[in-house]
Amino acid sequence: MFSPQAAEHVQRPRNIGPIESASHIGLVGIPGEGAFVKIWLRLENGKILQSAYQTHGCPSSVAAASLLCQLAVGKDVKWVNALRAQDLLVILGGLPEGKEKFASMAVSALQNAVSSKLIMEKG
Repeated sequence: MFSPQAAEHVQRPRNIGPIESASHIGLVGIPGEGAFVKIWLRLENGKILQSAYQTHGCPSSVAAASLLCQLAVGKDVKWVNALRAQDLLVILGGLPEGKEKFASMAVSALQNAVSSKLIMEKG
């Protein structure tokens, strides 16, 4: 059973990617090979201006990534680095038993994104 907050993001997900003008990208898992979360960011001067995600479609993963991307906009890198999966679970109102790992995957993907600059090829 989903909390009202998590259910809202499952029913009406926000910030679905990709972001064509992304400056950073983070990934946890392997697309096409099970659970994954991919997050695109447009970061400027250490502040997140835009955030979007893609996931394998599990409702718990969608809820975690959608809410996290919504929360991340306007935040700085220090906020991202201090964030823990448990923080996201509290804000979500929890996830169904056995699905808590998706909050961890979303937070890790966001942290990977801020620490790895995307090298974009322009043709």
